[in-house]
Amino acid sequence: MKPTARGFTLIELLVTIAIIGVLVALLLPAVQSARESARRAQCVGNLKQIALALHQYETSSLVLPPGKKGCCWGTWLVYTLPYLEQAPLYNSWNAMGNNTPGVPESHDIDLRYFGAANQTVTSTRVASFLCPTDLTNAPITATTGPTTFACTSQNYAVNFGNTISAQIDFQNQVFGGAPFVDIGSPLGDHNQPGRACLGFAAVPDGLAGTLLAAEVIVGQGLDLRGFSWWGDAAAFETFLAPNSPFPDVLFSAYYCQNQPPNPPCAGATTALPDNYAARSRHPGGVNAAIADGSVRFLKNTIAIQTWRALSTTHGGEVVSADQW
Repeated sequence: MKPTARGFTLIELLVTIAIIGVLVALLLPAVQSARESARRAQCVGNLKQIALALHQYETSSLVLPPGKKGCCWGTWLVYTLPYLEQAPLYNSWNAMGNNTPGVPESHDIDLRYFGAANQTVTSTRVASFLCPTDLTNAPITATTGPTTFACTSQNYAVNFGNTISAQIDFQNQVFGGAPFVDIGSPLGDHNQPGRACLGFAAVPDGLAGTLLAAEVIVGQGLDLRGFSWWGDAAAFETFLAPNSPFPDVLFSAYYCQNQPPNPPCAGATTALPDNYAARSRHPGGVNAAIADGSVRFLKNTIAIQTWRALSTTHGGEVVSADQW
C-alpha cells in the first residue's frame, strides 16, 4: 500500500504565515534604517563638497560669495558651481553689475533668476544640492511676458546669523555677525543693505566653531522654502532651533503652505519678519557644514544658546566641544 502524501494542516499554515510576518516586521525597520544611513551619508557628502567649494571660492577671491544679491539676482549657489564640477552651468549664468542708465527695467528682469537669460541654470537639478532623504518638489513655475519657466528647489542654505534674515538685533538677541550677507539688488531697490562680503579672516570666533551651511526642507506646492535661487530661501538663521516646532516666517503668507508634509510656516508681519530655520527629514537633527570644512550632525535638542552661538562670527561666545 502506497503511503499517502501529507500536506500542511490549516494550523501549521497559519503558524508559518505568522512566523514570516514577524520576520518581515523585524527586517523592515533594519532595511529602512540602512537606507536612511546611506541617504544621510550622501547628504553629509554633499555638505562636504559645498564646504570645500566655498573654501576654494574664498581662497581665490579672499572673501566668501554673496549669500544673495537682493531677491533675485543670484545666490551663493551660482558662485559655487565652478567648484562643484559645474563650470558649463556657471558659464550659462548671466550676471549683472550696477544698473546702467538708459537700460530698460525689462532688461533687468531678464537677468533675474527667473529671466530668460538665466533659465538654463535655475531649471537644472544639481545633485550636490539635493538631499535624498527629502521629498522632491515639482519645479516652481511662473510667467515672464510670453515665457513660462520652471525653477528647481534645493536642500541647503548658508548661515545668516543668530537673529533674522535682515541681520539686525531682534527680540533681545544681539546680532553677532554671520559668514554670509546680502550684497543688495543691482537696482538698489527695496532699501536693501548692500553689505560687503566677508572672508575667513573676518571670523574672530574661529572657523571650527562657526556654521557655514545647513540643511533645509524643500517646500511642497507653492511653498518657497528650499527655493534657493531666490534670495530669502538661500539662507537660514539660528533664531529658531533645528527642526523647530515654531513656524518659519515667509515674506508672504501666499507662499506658506502650512500643512504636512511641509513644516510649519507663517506670513511675515512687522513684529515677526522673515526667518528660516535649519530643517531636515533625518530623525533627530540636521547635518551642518562647519567653516573649518567639517560636517557635523546637530541634534534638535541642542541648547538654543549654543546653536545661536555657533552661527555668529564675532559674538565672542565660548562654546565647549561637548555642548554640540
